[in-house]
Amino acid sequence: MIAAPALFEEANRTRAFLVRILRLLGVHGIAGALPDLPGQGESLLPTHQATLAGWRDAFATAARHVSAVATVSIRGGALVDGPAPVSALWRLSPITGAEQVKELWRIRQAAHDRPKLRYDPARFIAELDVEVAGNRLAPGLLAAMNIAEPSSDAPVRTVRLDTNPRPADLKLPGRPLWRASEPDVDEPLAQALADDIAAWVHACVA
Repeated sequence: MIAAPALFEEANRTRAFLVRILRLLGVHGIAGALPDLPGQGESLLPTHQATLAGWRDAFATAARHVSAVATVSIRGGALVDGPAPVSALWRLSPITGAEQVKELWRIRQAAHDRPKLRYDPARFIAELDVEVAGNRLAPGLLAAMNIAEPSSDAPVRTVRLDTNPRPADLKLPGRPLWRASEPDVDEPLAQALADDIAAWVHACVA
């Protein structure tokens, strides 16, 4: 199992939660890997040099390196996991690239206490120097992401929180930790998700 974390600031808020899920998967006999995408986490690549294509290539390479048979992703991680050569993909609350870009815009507006301007994705993407939560982002990354959709040729299972009205294969009670002010772990949710992931993976690779 290889994990595609949420992107940008959401990765920091959900990392401990994702690590907990991977550890619980170990109880099911499933080993897990959590690589840092280029320009994210502990990666040495400057954030403003990161590209969506680079993320997808790096994740697929990591999946091959660890001989992963399945992926687990959170939120924007579903924009990265598609090319991985695996037998199954499991996604928690996946979002589109356009939604991810809008979330970045919202974070920046809130951080700078700017007036509530109308969201204009074309104008935001066209900015030459986009900085969100202390990280510089390349316009090319935002442009590619704005038209990206979660995709895969392998079977996909989608899980969402029960407060989310969108379609899903399973809905569970829990907190949207990607919106928390500090990193946190929802233990009952982590356990329920690990159990579901294990059952899904075993069904797909049996």
